[in-house]
Amino acid sequence: MLFDVTDHAADRYRQRIRGTMQAKSEIATRASKAYDAGRVETGPRGETLVRDRQIPGLIYVCKPVDGNLLVITLWEDDDGAARVPKRFTDELRRTDHTVQETWKPRD
Repeated sequence: MLFDVTDHAADRYRQRIRGTMQAKSEIATRASKAYDAGRVETGPRGETLVRDRQIPGLIYVCKPVDGNLLVITLWEDDDGAARVPKRFTDELRRTDHTVQETWKPRD
């Protein structure tokens, strides 16, 4: 299965999992390996959820587009699963306008 990755998913990966310049290719590779390993389920709204093999709490939320899967975002089952400490994400929110525009507080 081929994977495409949105800018939002790449930003979230850099903020929560690993600060890298190659976020999209890392996500596509990791999601593809997890998909091939059968770590796939259907979400409550029909989205495809792919659970990472190395970080079991990390889930790629995907939707089918033209025979591929598009990773639209990612989230963690466990808030403690974030690899990047919260203080760095908080600082990004304060200083980076792209994070400020996309970040929404949890209910």
